Amino acid sequence: MTDEELVERYRAAAASPEGESFLSQLFERYHGRVAAWCHRMTGDVDSASDLAQDVFLKAFQRLQSFRGDSKFSTWLYSITRNRCLDEVRSRAARPDEASDVILDQLVDSSVEQVPRTLERRESVRALRQLIQEELDETEAKVMTLHFVDELPLDSITRLLRLENPSGAKAYVVSARRKLQRIAARKDLA
Repeated sequence: MTDEELVERYRAAAASPEGESFLSQLFERYHGRVAAWCHRMTGDVDSASDLAQDVFLKAFQRLQSFRGDSKFSTWLYSITRNRCLDEVRSRAARPDEASDVILDQLVDSSVEQVPRTLERRESVRALRQLIQEELDETEAKVMTLHFVDELPLDSITRLLRLENPSGAKAYVVSARRKLQRIAARKDLA
């Protein structure tokens, strides 16, 4: 059966136990692809599975609104894209929280010496403060999305709707130059 036939059969049998089997078939066909898309968009394996579950929950709740103007997969992937973009925007709005989680995962104090761990954390705090104080808002967002959330530059360009020809790459270059100048001044002092 095609996806669209499964949707129609579900609609016809929605109240019966048979209706659930049609949803299960759709879920089985697309769960892996949706989870992979979520992983590519967010760069986070753990949240990709949760996001995929959110996507299917939303899709199945709104299945009655599927008009059939496009393929079911197109409709499902548009829901996926929107949910992932919402998640990335949410992360961008809270860059300190995201980077704290990543740093906690990277630093294993049982393996490293405690002084080195403390020194590294202090350096990261200083870098975050420097980014917030010295970079403009867009540069700070681009740097966080690229180096903390590990999003590709072309995704960041689309997400932030950057219209300059080089997109997010131009902001990374500009931010690095600013930070290098500041670091050079501090080394001379």
